Amino acid sequence: MAQAQAPEKLSSPSIDPEEIEKFSRIAAEWWDPESKFKPLHKFNPARLRFIRDEILAHFGREGGETPLAGLKLLDIGCGGGLISEPMARLGADVTAVDAAEANIKTAKVHAEEQGLEIDYRHGTAEQLLEEDEAQFDVVLNLEVVEHVAEPDQFLKDCAKLLKPGGIMVLGTINRTPKAFVFAIFGAEYVMRWLPRGTHRFDKLVKPSEIKFALSEEGLNVEDPAGVTYNPLQDSFEISRDASVNYLMVARKA
Repeated sequence: MAQAQAPEKLSSPSIDPEEIEKFSRIAAEWWDPESKFKPLHKFNPARLRFIRDEILAHFGREGGETPLAGLKLLDIGCGGGLISEPMARLGADVTAVDAAEANIKTAKVHAEEQGLEIDYRHGTAEQLLEEDEAQFDVVLNLEVVEHVAEPDQFLKDCAKLLKPGGIMVLGTINRTPKAFVFAIFGAEYVMRWLPRGTHRFDKLVKPSEIKFALSEEGLNVEDPAGVTYNPLQDSFEISRDASVNYLMVARKA
């Protein structure tokens, strides 16, 4: 009887094996709004509005049912597809890549159930470059840079995948005392929104570090926008406070 094939293991400067294993263990829960990914489901509406508005403004487009039609979009570190699917619904030609094979399997099944065509791939940014992948109009780099082995190199590789005239949107957690209190201690140990150990303080990335890495690749990086939690409405909103969660926009001339 044939033995089951072991999941393919990737080797890359951006891969931290412990981080991949961490998310692989809970991959089946991505689309359950009451699961360990509950914070992302709460977080998603605010960041989706931000991403959509920035892309439309950048390319001078109006709204409508499929305002991103004709744009080639990369969702790097896509997880279970929480951002990839809305981008596909807005008309973008989406390629979604993740280093955890279990995440890709979950994402593929869910997209098929929704009747969405998304090019899901188990891989890394480095692999796309090695395979001479055509550049993208939009690169989304969301809640992933804090989980890679070499953030600086990862960011530079993502920049190389962006077309001239394209836009990159990044999202992560700032490395500040306030972020430790709210995003790690509060979210993981007090509220238990996330499994303990989901984030390591020393792996968090400051906006200035992102700006430095991307500027070296010729991108114009804008100041961060904060994403803050409103306990009265139990929701997140875009704000000026980037001391915990933040989003950044970078443009390639």
